[in-house]
Amino acid sequence: MFPTSLTSRLIVTTVALVAVISLLVAAVATIVMRAYLINQLDSQVTGALNRGGMVVQGQVRLDTNGQPPGGQTNGPTPPDPRGTRVGSITAVFDTNVGLGTTITASGDLKELTDTQLDALDDLTPNRKPVTLTVSGLGSYRVAAEETPSGRVLVQGIPTKDVDDTIRTLIWWEAGLGMLGVLLAAIAGRILVGRQLEPLRKVATTANEVSAMPLSTGAVGTTVRVPAELTDPTTEVGQVGEALNKLLEHMEHALDARHESEQQARTFLADASHELRTPLSTIKGYAELSRRTGRADPDEILAKVESEAGRMSSLVEDMLLLARLDAGRELERHDVDLTRLVVEAVNDARVVDPKRKWTFDVPDEPIIVSGDEQRLHQAVTNLLTNASRHTPPKTVVTVRMRVEAAEVVIEIHDNGPGIAPDLLPTLFDRFTRGDSSRTRASGGAGLGMSLVEAIMHGHGGTASVTSEPGNTTFALRMPISA
Repeated sequence: MFPTSLTSRLIVTTVALVAVISLLVAAVATIVMRAYLINQLDSQVTGALNRGGMVVQGQVRLDTNGQPPGGQTNGPTPPDPRGTRVGSITAVFDTNVGLGTTITASGDLKELTDTQLDALDDLTPNRKPVTLTVSGLGSYRVAAEETPSGRVLVQGIPTKDVDDTIRTLIWWEAGLGMLGVLLAAIAGRILVGRQLEPLRKVATTANEVSAMPLSTGAVGTTVRVPAELTDPTTEVGQVGEALNKLLEHMEHALDARHESEQQARTFLADASHELRTPLSTIKGYAELSRRTGRADPDEILAKVESEAGRMSSLVEDMLLLARLDAGRELERHDVDLTRLVVEAVNDARVVDPKRKWTFDVPDEPIIVSGDEQRLHQAVTNLLTNASRHTPPKTVVTVRMRVEAAEVVIEIHDNGPGIAPDLLPTLFDRFTRGDSSRTRASGGAGLGMSLVEAIMHGHGGTASVTSEPGNTTFALRMPISA
């Protein structure tokens, strides 16, 4: 079964590569060495042919009765092979006669048998050495040539020394190969373990994070992969850097989830509080009318109608926020933003004549794609905010301009400004600025959050900068093509 761990797989792969390479090197070395030794042997065989001569008169091979075969009186006599290596053979063949000898281990000459001579007689006299197994003697490199007298001379040298050398080489290669594989396994275990140690540390970091309680509450900052393991030029460093980025995104997402949960709890509590006030008023007047019977019905109905309208407005704002939070698309059609801003400022001028309302808008229409009612609501909320939270005679200026592919609407006033500690949460729901500005009338604290939600629904943003005497709200959104 193939190992499953990365360390084991790398070690097995490394050892297998070493084994295969060792086997290939050994095979090539063996083939080359054998070819070299055989070539040396062939040189000796051809040298023996060159030194050999033909004897015109000589003894012939006798039969078992001590007589020349076939009545032949003259025959070939092979050169004396003594002086060459043990086991060398020399043979001479005439038309019907063959004679050969070999050198024994004691240095004596031994005549070849008929069977051995028959094997040598089949050789082609072309001086090319070939390997031939001679019965009773073993493997030889032999070559034959035809002499000027028409006889064939055969010389042969045993391959035993070459075979023994190659056999010894193979044993050494096998032993060294096995030793190399063993050393590769040990070295691979050490080196691979060291190389994968950074990856184990990255895995340890991931395991630590997985063991943290992340289902509830704020997460804050979790553990990180050490900086030395985040080198982007290495594979492990890339994994470590990616894991750190993933952990950072996870922290932001979980913190945002916790913040959203907290906002939902706060929203629910504030909404309940805002609804409880008009409901208590309606209940109080109804109970007063039932108990006394002398209350003015018109006054009671007027108060009930006022509180019901307040509840209706609050519920409508909360429903709009819920729809925008759910990502529901707003209506989309061309809106003349220039006309919308001018009308909103004129309405504010009629409703609140105690402040000075001015605007600075382009002469030509600026067209955007959006929900005209919601865009009007966003601008009106900012104008109402300026009216509620600034003293009389404050100058409120609305400016509009085009920057690149965006239209920017700025509502500026020279009032007392917004407290610095309130600025970060100004667009949160149920945030009020009572402590920093003078309010003529109270609201539920949803106006600014609605402005931001409406702008996000149009692919834009809402922002604010403030200091005493210089407060500016800015709305940005894409302009239509």
